[in-house]
Amino acid sequence: MSAPTIPAGTHDAAADHPAHRRRPGRRLGITLGAVAYLVTFLIVLPLLWILLLSFQPSGNILGNPLAFDNLTFDNYINAITGLPLLRMYANTIFIAVASVTIGTAISFMAAFALTRMVFRRRRAQSSLRLYLLAGLAVPVYILLFPVYRLDLTLGIFGTYWALILPYIAVTIPFNILLMTGFLREFPTEIEEAAIIDGVGLWKLCWTVVLPLMRPVIATILIFNVVYVFNEFPFASILINDPDMVTVSLAVSRFQGQYTVDYGGMMAAATLVLVPQLIIYALFQRQVIAGMTVGAVKG
Repeated sequence: MSAPTIPAGTHDAAADHPAHRRRPGRRLGITLGAVAYLVTFLIVLPLLWILLLSFQPSGNILGNPLAFDNLTFDNYINAITGLPLLRMYANTIFIAVASVTIGTAISFMAAFALTRMVFRRRRAQSSLRLYLLAGLAVPVYILLFPVYRLDLTLGIFGTYWALILPYIAVTIPFNILLMTGFLREFPTEIEEAAIIDGVGLWKLCWTVVLPLMRPVIATILIFNVVYVFNEFPFASILINDPDMVTVSLAVSRFQGQYTVDYGGMMAAATLVLVPQLIIYALFQRQVIAGMTVGAVKG
């Protein structure tokens, strides 16, 4: 007895079922979700490790870091009492506000000129943009000695401006990358209508274009402030006054010439990371929106 054959021209109803068609897409979604959770775990793992070590005595960190029977708050007590928290946060905030404000203003004016001004040679415009963006490829450590010599020549070594000026220069390439990416895709009809209404160039930039760039500006501000809080090479070389210590320099105070207080260092690092994590948690939507508008479209 032979098996029944399916007549030609007919289709398998099970293969055309919507659930069957969605099965490959569902598997792909599960795989991508698993990969996302894995990447998130790998990113969060160092933060959890620092948090655990911050409660460990310094002797256990090298000997038995996974022990949970000797957890203590002494590291945080030593960090709070041994660090000038108010002064180091005040110094860092002042440097961050000055450098980020000036750097963002300069970057906006440069990005507006690169995307709206008419150059006689189009190649010069693209070359200038590439020159400014080339700063993203320059390692910070290569700039330490030239910046040190410039600070000595200008007579600002050991002052706030010794850090503010390099921070402005370092953040400009990243700022221009996002701003030019946004402005190149931004419709010019709004600007043309404002010009027809008699709006001047200065008012056009700061009252028409700049308010429309809020997502990009928010992203730039957050990334630049976090960079200033974490920056260590420039601060360790260009600041020699204990009263001008920044947040990143304060963590290194637990390292002596022959000994290292690992517990105190981990506690101080946790105190530095917590404000940054709070900033990211509060403004994560603005960061995602700014990166999407400024980088993907550009």
